[in-house]
Amino acid sequence: MKPLQDQIAQYASYHRDTRNIATHFVGIPMIVLAIVTLLSRPAFDVAGLPVTAALVAAVAAGIYYLRLDARLGIVMSALLALTLVFGHWIAGMATPVWIAVGVALFVVGWIFQFIGHAWEGRKPAFVDDLMGLIIGPLFVVVEASFALGLLRELRRQVEDRVGPSRVGGRSAVQ
Repeated sequence: MKPLQDQIAQYASYHRDTRNIATHFVGIPMIVLAIVTLLSRPAFDVAGLPVTAALVAAVAAGIYYLRLDARLGIVMSALLALTLVFGHWIAGMATPVWIAVGVALFVVGWIFQFIGHAWEGRKPAFVDDLMGLIIGPLFVVVEASFALGLLRELRRQVEDRVGPSRVGGRSAVQ
């Protein structure tokens, strides 16, 4: 398993335009919610807990994030838990509502992603490395942390490898 710095730097190399990064703050959460929602049926009762493919995937992702970095893994696990609550809630609705919400979130989320990558002028990271699909949500949390002035050493390491983010081809004021 590649270390956190390598994973984020590789993903960030496809995401240096701040407009693209901004679309990821909308698109990626929508896609994650869509996947969790669509995987929240069927549910099997195991000791009073509804076990779904969404729960299994979220636990696996949470373990992966925790192995990459304990602090970020805790944040990601908490966010995944919130998506599970949402997915379970929507899955409890009528089938047409469940499907419509899941598919709408998925399609609109990807529209945001592709608009961002059109601005970037570069294909999405997952096209070259499927790990980009699991790193994408973590990237959003990391970028939010950077914006809050957190994870300064990680930011320095990423920018040393791939350069600072830029606005429409110009370096962003950091």
